Amino acid sequence: MRSGSTALPETDADAAVAFTRALVRLRTVNTAGATEVERPAAELVQGRFDEFGWKYEVVEVAPGRPNTVAVIEGGGGDGPTLMFEGHIDVVTEGDTADWTVDPYGAEIRDGKLWGRGSADMKSGVAAMIYGVRALQLAGPFPGRIVVGVLCDEEGLMLGAKAFAASPLAGEVDGVIVCEPEGYEVCTSARGGIRLRLDLHGVMAHGAMPQEGRSPIVAGARVVEALAGVQEWAEERYGEHPHAGRVTVTPTVLLGGDPDQLNVIPAHGVVGIDVRTIPGTDHAELIARVRESAERAAAGAGVTVAVTVVDDRPAIEIPEDHPVVAALVDGHRQVHGEAPPFGAVPGTTDGTILTRDAGLPTVVYGPGGKWIAHQADEYVEVREIEEYTRVYAAAARAFLTGRTDGGEAR
Repeated sequence: MRSGSTALPETDADAAVAFTRALVRLRTVNTAGATEVERPAAELVQGRFDEFGWKYEVVEVAPGRPNTVAVIEGGGGDGPTLMFEGHIDVVTEGDTADWTVDPYGAEIRDGKLWGRGSADMKSGVAAMIYGVRALQLAGPFPGRIVVGVLCDEEGLMLGAKAFAASPLAGEVDGVIVCEPEGYEVCTSARGGIRLRLDLHGVMAHGAMPQEGRSPIVAGARVVEALAGVQEWAEERYGEHPHAGRVTVTPTVLLGGDPDQLNVIPAHGVVGIDVRTIPGTDHAELIARVRESAERAAAGAGVTVAVTVVDDRPAIEIPEDHPVVAALVDGHRQVHGEAPPFGAVPGTTDGTILTRDAGLPTVVYGPGGKWIAHQADEYVEVREIEEYTRVYAAAARAFLTGRTDGGEAR
């Protein structure tokens, strides 16, 4: 590519699709206590980086859980640092009887590439790698690009936390997270709070309930009270144009033993998944949950201990931020029109990169927004090619400070 050229860098779509298939065929399921998850896929990524001559570092965040981070110097003088980020762990395929295809077959049929992780998010990883490679082959560019293939996104996001704590994170000026968002440029992401409520009552015989204090009865009352918390939160924080409203969702209700149906248990658990929007005061919301749960349980003579298992803030980046503007420009160059803005319904590694390192992050990647974690997961093959081209164009726009096909910002 000549200096100042507005032509799109030439991408190798076939190679990006083939690399996606190779990644999908590797079962990198993130399960509790696993000591070997991403390594096979990480080694595949590292082999590709070796072929390209990219310098990279491998950091073992936990046993069998490596981060692989490459730095590609543009060779075109000083400039900003852009990061592309993705993960290669996946959720379980569940019952294979629910699938009509082999979850790890990477079959291409009807224009779709099928398999666990095809959308979330091995196609995004392949597209970002080959998009950066296309820009590199097109000629020198200012600044540099960081390609981060991180571990444990589907768990506690240990990979993102480790990268955020690294010196390199402090040198990054913008991050494109390549999660599946169905052509939306997601400038916001909902926050997440996971709460565990331990209910403590008194054990008794089922024939003499007056002698016990049931955490099951208390749990039912707590679940009912949570509906009131959500109503309060909706009124308190309103509705975000992309992220919607705060939700407070009971996800776990445990108590008793099915083999001891004549026993009132002493202990029970209620689990809660809270999703927040930009502007939500998490401390205030947690306090409201605690107060409502304690009041509801007290009516059954039961006490409640609230544990915050995880707390991820809702994040937002201005639509005119340079990394967003570059991504919008890249999409426009490929598709001929501007993309819609949206929000990530859950959290991504970008949430951690913003929270822990203050990095400006935007999310945009191949695959449908709602297909992740479902049986018969798939990505449209054409999307892999399209996103590869957009990433190359967006990277050039960000690094050169030019959008609209060459107009300086």
